[in-house]
Amino acid sequence: MEENIRQAVATLKRNFAYLWFAALFIIILGETGGFNLTGAYADNVRAVYFTETIVILLTACSIPAALKLFAWVKKKKIDTDASTDAAMSQYVMWSSVRILLLAIPVITGIIGYYLMQSTSCILCACIGLTASLFCVPSEKQLKKDLMID
Repeated sequence: MEENIRQAVATLKRNFAYLWFAALFIIILGETGGFNLTGAYADNVRAVYFTETIVILLTACSIPAALKLFAWVKKKKIDTDASTDAAMSQYVMWSSVRILLLAIPVITGIIGYYLMQSTSCILCACIGLTASLFCVPSEKQLKKDLMID
């Protein structure tokens, strides 16, 4: 049982790290010139407006969905599973979905920032990264959520 818990937490920590590494990778590409389209659409007012609107809406929808939907799913689906192993695999799956939901505004915000040079986009990416800090996986939290002694 303890080995399964350690594996689940390791998977969750790896997924969490992937989000941060993806964000850092895109930022490094943008800052070092590896992203050739930096500022390519900065002079197109319609494209900037459209991109900012999309990134803001993605952020406004993804972050509450990632944080609240997980709590709802945990209560409705995971808690009703009879088997601890089945509940743990559901927990890992829904935690991964939560990280993916948070990755959407982060990745689009960073890419939007480099394409449009829009500070609104990078602000949304920072909000997404900050929200991901509420999802840091730990063995203690997994045991608490799954009610394992």
